Amino acid sequence: MSTAEAIAYRIRELCKQRRITPNGLSNLAAVPQSTIKSILNGESQNPGSVTIKKLCDAFEITLGEFFSTPEFDALEQEIK
Repeated sequence: MSTAEAIAYRIRELCKQRRITPNGLSNLAAVPQSTIKSILNGESQNPGSVTIKKLCDAFEITLGEFFSTPEFDALEQEIK
């Protein structure tokens, strides 16, 4: 799993847990629907930290809580 895939997976899981649709998340986070769609569809390989922070605010969690999951812990260093 890549970092982008882990981010998309985490967003989907948080939406499911909170019963929020991607469009609802867009409204809560003040992030364009196209940005959310791009992240979830894997088109955005590097979502910005400001965007992730806005999503965390909408989910009412910290950045630390967002990234503190087995999926992120298991990621290997990406060397480009």
